[in-house]
Amino acid sequence: MAVVVGLCGTVLASAEDWPRWRGSQRHGVIQESSGWNGSRWIDSKSTWDANVGEGASSPLLVGNHVFALGHRDGKNVVSCLEASTSKVAWTTSYKTPRYGRNATGDEGLYSGPSSTPEFDPATQLLYTLSSDGDLHCWDVRQRGAKVWHRNLYDDYHMPRRAKVGRSGQRDYGYTSAPLVHDNWLLVEVGGPTGTIVAFEKRTGREVWRSQATQVAGHAGGLAPITVEKVPCVAALTFDGLLVVRLDAAHAGETVATYPWITEFANNIASPAVQDDCVLITSEYNHQAMCKLRITLRGAEKLWEQPFGSKACTPVVHRGRIYIAWDRLRCLDWESGELVWRGPPVGDAGSVVVTSDEKLIVWSGRGDLLLAETSASPNTAYRELARIGRLASDDVWPHVVVSNRQILCRDRHGQLLRFAMP
Repeated sequence: MAVVVGLCGTVLASAEDWPRWRGSQRHGVIQESSGWNGSRWIDSKSTWDANVGEGASSPLLVGNHVFALGHRDGKNVVSCLEASTSKVAWTTSYKTPRYGRNATGDEGLYSGPSSTPEFDPATQLLYTLSSDGDLHCWDVRQRGAKVWHRNLYDDYHMPRRAKVGRSGQRDYGYTSAPLVHDNWLLVEVGGPTGTIVAFEKRTGREVWRSQATQVAGHAGGLAPITVEKVPCVAALTFDGLLVVRLDAAHAGETVATYPWITEFANNIASPAVQDDCVLITSEYNHQAMCKLRITLRGAEKLWEQPFGSKACTPVVHRGRIYIAWDRLRCLDWESGELVWRGPPVGDAGSVVVTSDEKLIVWSGRGDLLLAETSASPNTAYRELARIGRLASDDVWPHVVVSNRQILCRDRHGQLLRFAMP
């Protein structure tokens, strides 16, 4: 446990925090129980609600502090709230457009930032990325004082994402969460001189650019993966899967690529990693999920099955895959075959797996539900509890489950906190 003391108060950082995209290990599986006692779950009324500005960015939970990024009145606002009360510890803001400068299409379905912040416990620095490419580093010990900033469009000139086939053209700006790796901050920049760029996390100085020069995708974040003992990172770019090396002598070198171009540039679900394998998935022309084994010689397809996910990143746990798009589904890890099909969940959805083999699902327009995993000989969907219609619109931000709390946000910035038993 690390202790952070600053002007925003004392932040106790623990193993059960949610400091980054998809949780502490970036895979959506946590070491906390769901709080289900066999007959009852959480209270149907949230302990508090607050508005943190519009956007699809997911909140973070570190100790007793919630960090959120949203757009309001022509500015992006970084908020630090006390998790137990929703009291504002501090906010900081900067002018930025509601959409990225190359934005095209679907403006009625999203707005504001889509990238989830990244908190680094080692330095107590917080990193945020706007749709228009504003990459900021903030010091939470100094009430969000700006440490450094650069604009990725200005520095790296990512072009507008191309039209795919007969589909309409779409560009949602920057969407991928930054990733701290040792002393580097990795960002899917998507410029013509490097898809992934590493910056010194304390200064923002560029360290290296990847060999690959693919345009960025629309996924929520990068996924760390170890390939034959070599640290690497996976991205789902506009063109498909990209895996690059992170070892110092070969940093940025391409390990593997796999073509996966989706209509409307809708490579949105992040790669999901288990051991040396990666899942990629999308809808439209693919309507599929693909499992790939990654070696230092490239990518090998193990299977492809007709169960796609448009926005929900798959969660892999104990031989099963869980996705919440269109319907809640459970697939077999080895074959990709359907194990069970659950209820409709709409376009927006996210899943967290708890230590007591439960699924916490945030989906549709504000349905929060609890269901059984299929770790037991359970071949049918079994729902345990549901709280419905907690939001008025799509819940693109992924659900956060940490420190006996559930945080749920919708695209308009309404943030709800539920206490778990």
